[in-house]
Amino acid sequence: MRVYFSGPLFTPYERSFIEDCAARLRADGIEVFVPHENALASADTSPATIFAKDWDGLSKADAVVALLDGPLVDDGTACEIGIFYALMQADPAKKGIVGLLTDLRSTLGHEGHGLNLFVHGCIEDGGKICGSLDEVVATLDGWQD
Repeated sequence: MRVYFSGPLFTPYERSFIEDCAARLRADGIEVFVPHENALASADTSPATIFAKDWDGLSKADAVVALLDGPLVDDGTACEIGIFYALMQADPAKKGIVGLLTDLRSTLGHEGHGLNLFVHGCIEDGGKICGSLDEVVATLDGWQD
């Protein structure tokens, strides 16, 4: 299974968390495309290059894991979720979208924790939202052929 791992990648902490999650998925035999390992690794970080490399990773993926933590869902992550949802409508071989939401604000039931209701509905229609990486792995395992 090929997974596109979507999430904010602007701070060392965000990239480190995503890298740790990707390592866990890879240890379970899942092929993982991480945008900052690919698009940002190039000397050319123009919008066209970033889009082309990420589009390639996203369109070849069987599933998306989207990190939803933070005060708002990252705008790039929201775009990737929407694009993959559309790809799912055209390709029944696409497995789904798994949202990873570990943000303490959401687990305590605080309003306004950043999960846009449209994004939430899109994920649930095309997959599920998980509260831990273990739950993400179990979901992906269930989607494997």
